[in-house]
Parts: sequence; structure tokens; C-alpha cells
Amino acid sequence: MTTFTIDRRALLGALGASALAAPGASFAQAPWPQGRTVKLVVPFPPAGATDVLGRLIADKLGQSWGINFVVENRAGAGGNIGTDAVAKAEPNGDTLLIVSVGMATNQYLYAKLNYDPSKDLAPITMVALVPNLLVVNKELPVNSVADLIAYAKANPGKLSYGSSGIGTSVHLSGEYFQKLTGTKMVHVPYRGTAQATQDLIGGRIDLIFDNITQALPHVRAGSIKGLAITTAKRSPAAPEFAPIAETVPGFDVSSWFALFAPAKTPQAIIDKIQADTKAGLADPALRAKMAQLAAEPVGGTPAELAAFLQAEMKKWGDLIKELGIKAG
Repeated sequence: MTTFTIDRRALLGALGASALAAPGASFAQAPWPQGRTVKLVVPFPPAGATDVLGRLIADKLGQSWGINFVVENRAGAGGNIGTDAVAKAEPNGDTLLIVSVGMATNQYLYAKLNYDPSKDLAPITMVALVPNLLVVNKELPVNSVADLIAYAKANPGKLSYGSSGIGTSVHLSGEYFQKLTGTKMVHVPYRGTAQATQDLIGGRIDLIFDNITQALPHVRAGSIKGLAITTAKRSPAAPEFAPIAETVPGFDVSSWFALFAPAKTPQAIIDKIQADTKAGLADPALRAKMAQLAAEPVGGTPAELAAFLQAEMKKWGDLIKELGIKAG
């Protein structure tokens, strides 16, 4: 459920077909005949992180397997429209899904879903994790997470934090922070973090747990202050920032991007896609482009993704229900 915008055409064009094929890479034949078309559904508009990562993976697998691999954007309802389409697709490997945090949160945010994320979709692999960055207005008299907690406790309900919309990882980062620290702040949702960032710079809001690709240029330009990263370990994209978890034990939030297929897709196909995605993510050229998004490649097993998804559902489901958060 990310909202930052990327120059997709420039990013993909810079890779080129030769860069996407790792030197010396050798993949086994795909479980589809040559000439077959496989579709990857992105349940968000073009140019966002999900779209860019999806196209990089689709290009990599399509070239490796020698088949047509197309990307279809089916946006709407926080990712539910595209996700539902894949859940109802034929489970033969022809239709895949790349999705983000909404897979774990939408069942709690929306009154009704037309699919069950645990039963109607089969996990394939985690593609990447992207941290958020805790940033504050440069005039706010805090320079660390500990400072922010102390200031918020001394001024309950007076600090405001922006987000890219209700139920996004940017919003939930703020809610989770308040829960773990016993602070109280005012949530100000936007339709994206670009306007929220401008209001942060202008002093109309006080802080954001922002997408790192959106926030980092402003931090390095000195227009806002960066305090800490939301993931449990430092990010290679911004190693100067310690994790919030060093001050707030247990805090660990990221935007994540993973591949799924319709339930009952043959395990041989699931395993093949996972193995070749993992191999593709080892390509230095692909990793370099992912680094531009501050995306950390993963490529784990279906079982690891299934366990991660259940943990995310538990964490966010409990929080969303406790606070009564609803989308729309």
C-alpha cells in the first residue's frame, strides 16, 4: 500500500534486456511451453513501487524462461480489485499477483472482501522489503526517537503526523509507535506522501513515518530531519539511521512486496517461480535498480512467506480492531 511515485520508464529502460540477464545465468526450462503468456497483476496504478518491482521481476522471468510475461495494472479499493481477480483466476500458473501490505490488512480495514487472503491465494516468495523513515519538521525540538517520545508525552495530542492514507504502512507505523510508546498524536491522512511531505516542510504537520524514497532526498537537503528507520535493522540506503527498535523494542514495520498465485496452483509451478525469482534477485544489475527504491531483495520460500503473512495479519489485525480503523 505504498504511494510514492517512480519514473518507471526510466528505471526499466536503464536496465535493458542485457542487464536483466545475469552473466552466465542458466535457468531450467519454464513449466510452460514457449509462446505461452503469463500475466502478473499489479493491483495498483502504474509508476508506484509495486508496479516497478513487478515489471522488473516479470521482465527477468520472461527473458529467463523464453515466454511472454505481461503486467496488468488493475487498481482500486486499496488493491482489492486486482487481488480478487487473481484469487478467482484459473490455478494453472498463467496468472500471478504482486501485492504489498494490504494483503495482511485489508480484511480488517474493509467491511467485506470478495476473497480470503489466507485461503484463496498461494504464497510464492517475498520479493523485497522497503523501510519507512521517521522524519520530523526541522523546527521541532527533537533530535532522536527518545527526544520525540519525551516531547510527545509532555504534549499529549498536540503533535500531528501525516500519512499516505488510512491503513497504509505509513499510517500504521504511526499507530504502532503510539501503542508501543504510550504517546498520543493526531493522524492527518493525505492521498499520498508528496503533499504530506510539503506540509511537513511547511510546518503544518510535525512528523511522518514516510516512505524512505520520498523522505530521504528532503532529509539530505536539510529541509526536514530524519530520526530513525522503521525496520529492525539498518537500511543500506540510509545506514546513518538507527532502527526505532533500538529505542522502542519490538518496533518493526516495512512496506513489503510479495508474489502470490491462485490457490490450488500446482506446487511444482509455485516452487519453480520461487526458485527462479530468488536466482533473478541475485543479479547485481537487478539489485542495483532495486536499491534505487531502497528495496532489499529477499526471495524466501513459500512457507516463509506464509508465516510472515500470518504474523503481519496478527500484528496489524489486532491493532486495527483495537483502534477501530476503517478504510474509506
